[in-house]
Amino acid sequence: MPMTIDHAFRWWAGEHPDRVMLACAGRRVTYAQLDAWVGRVASHFCDLGFVPGDRVAIVAENGMEWVVAMLAAIRAGGISAGLSTRMVASELDWMIADYTPRIIVSDPTNIAKVNPGGANLVTTETIMGLLTGDSRDIKLPQADDDIAILVTTSGSTARPKGVMFTNRAICEHNMWQVVSDPLTGPYRRLLVAPMSTSAGTIPFLHTLLSGGTAYLEAKFDAAEALRLIVEEKVNFITGAPIFFQRMADLPEFADADVSHLDIAHTGGATVVQPLLEKWEKKGVILRQMFGQTESGGTGVINSRAHALTRPDKCGGTMMFTDIGIVDDAGNFLAAGETGEIVLRGPGMMAGYWNNPQATAEALRDGWLYTGDIGVMDELGLVKMIDRKKDIIISGGLNISAAEVERVILELGVEEVAVIAARDERFGEVPMAVVHGNVPDTAALVAYCCENLSDFKVPRYLIHSDTPLPRLASGKISKPALRQSHGGDKPLPPRIR
Repeated sequence: MPMTIDHAFRWWAGEHPDRVMLACAGRRVTYAQLDAWVGRVASHFCDLGFVPGDRVAIVAENGMEWVVAMLAAIRAGGISAGLSTRMVASELDWMIADYTPRIIVSDPTNIAKVNPGGANLVTTETIMGLLTGDSRDIKLPQADDDIAILVTTSGSTARPKGVMFTNRAICEHNMWQVVSDPLTGPYRRLLVAPMSTSAGTIPFLHTLLSGGTAYLEAKFDAAEALRLIVEEKVNFITGAPIFFQRMADLPEFADADVSHLDIAHTGGATVVQPLLEKWEKKGVILRQMFGQTESGGTGVINSRAHALTRPDKCGGTMMFTDIGIVDDAGNFLAAGETGEIVLRGPGMMAGYWNNPQATAEALRDGWLYTGDIGVMDELGLVKMIDRKKDIIISGGLNISAAEVERVILELGVEEVAVIAARDERFGEVPMAVVHGNVPDTAALVAYCCENLSDFKVPRYLIHSDTPLPRLASGKISKPALRQSHGGDKPLPPRIR
């Protein structure tokens, strides 16, 4: 059977043409309108020389044009590759060189930092201009296992990676979630994460594949999010705990009817008991999930039964999905033993773009090795306790410590280590510990701002008069640095 994103999209457009598919910035488009719009844009891409297998890189803020560009790339038999608008020009240059897109779609805000090279540059104004017009469309044979989506992630390396997803993976992941975690009414999902991330792209595609309505926001605004949940009867939202905390802190939350919110998934940080209780009193259970971009964003989800009694757990084996804990040799461990979390099930990535070595390290014997450390209890529920990969999660966004270190070393610094510092707003933020040939703080921050997305720039800087501690292997000992400067230790003055 055909299991492609475009096949499902066309079916819904024929089955429920007048149903609203996308609402954004005061505008609404139905399935039929979106289908015709995507057809015109896909035809325009083909006029520019786009052929099956080509990439469309998208550098734009959330908006209808983003969605249409993605779906048009897929309809034309190509691959949609989202790039974060928080990337600076040098980061974009590197990713564009890696993806070699035929077309780059950009909005007015970001176009100045895009160097298209040999690609065709298409503006979001052009995309919007094709909202109406003559009926044009293309129909190309598409395979279930064709790569349809590239999601760019920092992960734990010094350079971002492109995570590849096939049509089949996206479709199976959606069906898995629909069956294992059903809604009680029509699918109405609020999307607040950047579309360039797995927390944006994949939930949107799930909504489309389920025949639902997506409420897409340019960015998270607590008051607006709560209004949409109440007035539009939104019944599905996923976000970091900080999103739910900000909504709960609003004065209007006390009288807000959110009882129709069937599914409220959260991850990236632990939900504190007071926040859990605030939403539970409203009839909403905040449920911890575990996943990463490589697992389609969501891997496993804590059940409703366990979410209140074991809120620190992020779920266990689910329908069609297995989770386990392994040691360094890949042996599965018993309950209570600590090791690396592994997953297998629908929605897993096909691999990393142009990176077979990293693919081989992550995908082994049908399992995704997540790089996160956890422990399983006697019920088979997993608790994440640490990260094997060297990443910092700030406000739900992954920051590669190695990437920040690489940029700082370019300044001629002798030694640098980037670790997490606690932060009331974002959970944690980057802290750089440096030794030898250190420029003044302003120069270091300026260089980081020029070469890193703003959320990756260190917020704290520690100058070490002595060489940084080393492990027996010769690597800098981050556990020692965390013991000296992390946790509950007093923070230095904030530099940014």
